[in-house]
Amino acid sequence: MNTLKKLTFHKTFTWVLILGGIIGLLASGILTVEKLHLAANPDYVPSCSISPVVACSPVIGSDQASAFGFPNPFLGLAGFAMVWAVGMMLLAGGVIKKRWFWLCFQAGSLFGMFFVAWLINAALYDIGKLCIYCMIVWTVTIPIFWTTLSYNLREQYIVLKGTLGTLLKDHPGKLVALTYLLVVVLILTRFSDYFYSLI
Repeated sequence: MNTLKKLTFHKTFTWVLILGGIIGLLASGILTVEKLHLAANPDYVPSCSISPVVACSPVIGSDQASAFGFPNPFLGLAGFAMVWAVGMMLLAGGVIKKRWFWLCFQAGSLFGMFFVAWLINAALYDIGKLCIYCMIVWTVTIPIFWTTLSYNLREQYIVLKGTLGTLLKDHPGKLVALTYLLVVVLILTRFSDYFYSLI
């Protein structure tokens, strides 16, 4: 039974990386193109500007959109390409037993998670607008992080004992769902006046 659970999780983890990498790459690519169009023409209206709340121009043109001095989507293009490549390697039957590799991969996913959390805060409380493609990036980064952590705990590349260790190792799906729920609640709370106006 434990072997079956391990194989099932391994397959799930593999597809989370593959699909998350592909979707993240597409979203980052579209954001890059939209950023270039906006840089060339300040009057350009991005394809994701569809309402008073969901309006990409203020987000793409904000200081937070170039947190490190260059457009954030460049990070996404590099990071999600790496995620996709690792997923494809696992799908092909590849095995990496080097602990340093998985610790680096974990560090990358942790950076992505913290960066997304910062961007969510900026979008909601500083910029006051939502960007569809940015939210797609949020949506795939969250399961990539939690399943990577679970994988590393299962393979004992990271050792964390006790109740917390068991929770993080055995329940990545629940942690993904709770994180999604938190983000949805924050969005609904922040833009409650707008959503009430639609009713």
